[in-house]
Amino acid sequence: MKPNGNKYAVRQGAVLFSEYAPGSGIKKALEIGRENILLELRESKLKGRGGAGFPTATKWMLVAAAKSEEKFIVCNADEGEPGTFKDRVLLLEYPELVFEGMLIAGYTLGARQGIIYLRGEYEYMLKSLESYLEQMKEDNLLGNNILGNPNFNFEIVIRLGSGAYVCGEETALIESLEGNRGEARNRPPYPVNTGYLGRPTVVNNVETLASVPHILVKGGEWFRTFGTDKSTGSKLFSVSGDCERPGVYELPWGTKIKDLLEIVGAKNTKAVQVGGASGSCIPKSQFERTLAYEDAATGGSIMIFNESRNMLKILKNFMEFFVEESCGQCTPCRVGNVKLLEGIEKIERGVYTFGHLNKLKELGRTMQVASKCGLGQSSPNAFLSILENFKEEIFNKNGYGGHNGK
Repeated sequence: MKPNGNKYAVRQGAVLFSEYAPGSGIKKALEIGRENILLELRESKLKGRGGAGFPTATKWMLVAAAKSEEKFIVCNADEGEPGTFKDRVLLLEYPELVFEGMLIAGYTLGARQGIIYLRGEYEYMLKSLESYLEQMKEDNLLGNNILGNPNFNFEIVIRLGSGAYVCGEETALIESLEGNRGEARNRPPYPVNTGYLGRPTVVNNVETLASVPHILVKGGEWFRTFGTDKSTGSKLFSVSGDCERPGVYELPWGTKIKDLLEIVGAKNTKAVQVGGASGSCIPKSQFERTLAYEDAATGGSIMIFNESRNMLKILKNFMEFFVEESCGQCTPCRVGNVKLLEGIEKIERGVYTFGHLNKLKELGRTMQVASKCGLGQSSPNAFLSILENFKEEIFNKNGYGGHNGK
């Protein structure tokens, strides 16, 4: 339990915000050994907290099995999804969890270097993070012969991004780290085989790495007591929008949307955008749905909109963002986002046809399967979900009569 800067609130939670003694995760790792670390991770069923939900143990095992003398651990701290700010809290208030998660990964997989790819807008926290790393070196928790183990040498460096949304995708992030333009790579090969500098690389989200020390100290079975069978543990949610108590909340996976709304003091809620601009818009009729990988999955962003909000304006704001952030490498994303935005503008002017809108929906579904990376694959989500769930408001309430063309 720690103060979060608001004198009327405290931060508390069952997993990440629970009590933790700095250094205990590293000591436990050295005590149980590499194979048992992987077994505990597999037992926990921890999945990536950045949004994709890939099993962490599987990713680590693939790198562990790779035959290479040089491997890398990369922490994805490029928190660029609109409405997401939970990684910032972890880096500022719980850096020991993130750094120790990287150290444990390095020890387990035989890597000697870790890199934090820090969002460019987070440059203000660079000094405090580097100071913490220096303190870890003084405490013999970083550098050479960590805790007296001659076979445990690990360094962590921090690299700043330049504000590109697409660099949240792991291969675009690696391209940026190598000094290239941030564009997604063709896959396969995957980073676990050919990552940073062509070497096997684990890329994990800040929250994923921060979960690892807790799992080692308290056990994978303990971690599974929270959440659901397919979505184990807890999740940090960045809650913003029309509510009395916005902020970062740790809740178990499987929490219902309606229960989260009650916790944060949301009233007269019309819609909840789950997963940021690239997520889906959930209407009031679906607030019984659960926040979990098997239902309403999210990397952490929860945006709340009450009855006063115009859903078409919200959708336009999202699509303008994606048009701006597309790297332009692949045609479905480069052209598709522009076409979707043009469709929204036609609805605003009342010059659309339903035949044209149906074609745009088909375009959105095509983008989801044909785009090269997660940006183009997910950018149509809001377009498709808002037009489907709020069509009565968009086409009638706001006076956008349109033309019933074919």
